Amino acid sequence: METRLIEVKTGRSEVVHDLTPQCAAFLHETAPDRDGLLHVFVPHATAGIALIELGAGSDDDLLAALRDLLPADDRWRHAHGSRGHGRSHVLPALIAPYASIPVLRGEMALGTWQSVAFVDLNVDNPVRYVRLSFLAG
Repeated sequence: METRLIEVKTGRSEVVHDLTPQCAAFLHETAPDRDGLLHVFVPHATAGIALIELGAGSDDDLLAALRDLLPADDRWRHAHGSRGHGRSHVLPALIAPYASIPVLRGEMALGTWQSVAFVDLNVDNPVRYVRLSFLAG
């Protein structure tokens, strides 16, 4: 298995961050012309990985839906950090902290409009990490 930890700078705002270029570069370096699986994993308790169309408003729609489902208010029992921080700990139950993507001949076999996105509502941690792993077939 080939693996790499990448840094994602999210700043202090909720984000849907496109990881597709970093995933493609990782595969280009570690799996040229190989088949297998790309596993994308977030080693944090407050973030997730989504396969979603980015741009065209979809990323903003996702954040708006998550704000509706998980409001940043004082209802959360897990209550340290910024207001509503507990919602970030619920997020991985809705958007898993991982995704596995088929790799064919060194390329992700994504659908036409699919991208690999890091989703983070936690405004308390401006730097995050994502582990990319290639498992050869």
